Formats: sequence, structure tokens, C-alpha cells
Amino acid sequence: MSVRRLAEENVQPKDFAFTRANGALVKQWIKKYPKGRQASAVIPLLMIAQEQEGWVTKRAIEHVAEMLEMPYIRVLEVATFYTQFMLAPVGTRAHVQVCGTTPCMLRGSEDLMAVCRDKIHPEQFHTNEAGTLSWEEVECQGACVNAPMVMIFKDTYEDLTPERLAEIIDEFEAGRGERVTPGPQVDRIYSAPEGGLTSLQKELRVKGSKAAAAATPRAAKPTNAAKPKTASRKASATVKSPAKAVAGPIRLKKPQGKADDLKMIAGVGPKLEKTLNKLGFWHFAQIAKWTKKDIAIVDDELSFKGRIERDEWVKQAKALARGGRDEYVRVFGKEPR
Repeated sequence: MSVRRLAEENVQPKDFAFTRANGALVKQWIKKYPKGRQASAVIPLLMIAQEQEGWVTKRAIEHVAEMLEMPYIRVLEVATFYTQFMLAPVGTRAHVQVCGTTPCMLRGSEDLMAVCRDKIHPEQFHTNEAGTLSWEEVECQGACVNAPMVMIFKDTYEDLTPERLAEIIDEFEAGRGERVTPGPQVDRIYSAPEGGLTSLQKELRVKGSKAAAAATPRAAKPTNAAKPKTASRKASATVKSPAKAVAGPIRLKKPQGKADDLKMIAGVGPKLEKTLNKLGFWHFAQIAKWTKKDIAIVDDELSFKGRIERDEWVKQAKALARGGRDEYVRVFGKEPR
């Protein structure tokens, strides 16, 4: 692993302080840990500092160490160990981390680096003339099946060709990075084969799973009034109860008035927004009312498990439905996408 050092003192700012919104977010993170164990919040606090400043400054490290009552060297060790932390100024619109480990190298990562040299800068850790783009080579980022890939800030872009990476860089350079859907850039779901399934094409449900429980109709319990008085015990035992209709999320054939911009929900891109619309979801208020069972049903329909709860779609939708962008900023301490 390469040696990682802080930027030269001449580019370091003189001081650092969290903004009011980020300060509230920092307090929330610290409260998640017992008294005396607040050092466990060091990674989230450094990430908040990086999102605020664009990189992790020496003053930010000192400030975090003071807040968490940690020795400065301990926080410095964390910041220099993880490559997710930028230790020098990077592109304001995109910092492209190109994976160069063996699987990606065999699948063309060197061609991706050539694109970065051509479109950004001939050398790593240097910004373009406008200061909006930068790049570096990193070690494995955990998407080997989808090689080659890059990471831009928090998102990964996989199954890349040099041409596709050039298009993505152009979108970020133009300030339209939110339009690029993260994940595989070919026709595949996550790490599934390209072109769709070739086996297990018939939908199967695991007995006892939450999704199965949510989607399987339950038989109505027969009441005494429903039993024929003249029927024998043997005859009544063979009578089948009618199945109840399965309750599910509220769907609409078309939006009621103007459709909401679902892309404002972190984790929802243009492609996913279209899919949600096809499934009958047009408004924040619909998503805000999803229950656990509703989430299990939509999880199955979108073919990715856990993302709805992981990215807190319902919580985001509640804030946007209640007060739009201003309420979102108040709840999450940052602008929606």
C-alpha cells in the first residue's frame, strides 16, 4: 500500500469549523455511542468534514480529535489509512478513483487511466485547469466481478469501457453528475450475468421470508356464522375459505397533478425513477407511507434487497412530502440530490 501523507502546509487552511447543519449532524453521530466511546464516531466525522470542505485538512483532523477527546495521532492514522479520505485538494465536481488491482487490470483499467490522463491531467492527484476534476489509481474497491470500475466520491461505476468513462467524466464536468446512474453500465443487475437470467427464471419465494409473507395471500378464518348448520363435520372440513386480497403500497396509474422529482431521493437515479413510475409510484407522499410489508414487496419488484431501507427512502420521502427541499435540509443537514 502506498504511503499517504497530508498536503503541504502552504495549501492547508488556517482553521476549520463545521457548519451549523453539519454540526448538528456531528452531534447526532456522537450520541450513537456510549459515553467514553465517542471515538467510534471518528470515521463518520471525518467523512462529514470531507463532504463540507472537499478534502480532509490538517485543521479538520485536529478539530475532530478535540471533539472526540482523542490523541491527534489516532485520528491522523485513520485519515491516512483509508483511501476514501482525500488528504489534498481534489476536483470540486469529481475525483475519479480508478481501481488498478489484478481483476480490473486484466479487464482494461489501464485504458481507463489513459482516459483520465487525457481528459483530466497527465499525473495523479492533480486537478484540471478549472480545478473541477482530478483522479488517482487505488487498490481493490470490491467490485471485481464488474471489472473494470471506478469510484467517484461515494458511488461506483462498473463494467466500464474507455468510451463510457469519457462520457461519465464529461457529465460530471458539466455539473450533471447526478444524471449518471451508479453501478453497472451494461445490461445487468448488480453482478448477475449480462442479458438477464438463464436459469431460475421462474420466481421463487423462500418459505418464511418477509417478502413471501407480504406477497402470499392469507386464508380468511371461517366464522361460526359462515358454517352451514346442516353440514356434517366431515363436509364442513372440506369447505375452503375465500382468500383475502393482499394489501400493498398505494399505486397510481398516472400522477395526481404534477409528478414529484423522485431523483431528489438519494439512491434514486433517472433509470430507477422511470421504473418506480411504471410500478405506479409518482409522489413522495406515496413512498412516505410505505410499511415494512410494502418495502418487502417493492424490494422484490426492483430486484435489489435492502437498498430502500439502507438509503432511508421512506424517511427522505417524508421530509420532501412535508416541506420540500427546506425540510430535507433541516432533517438531513444537506441538500437533496
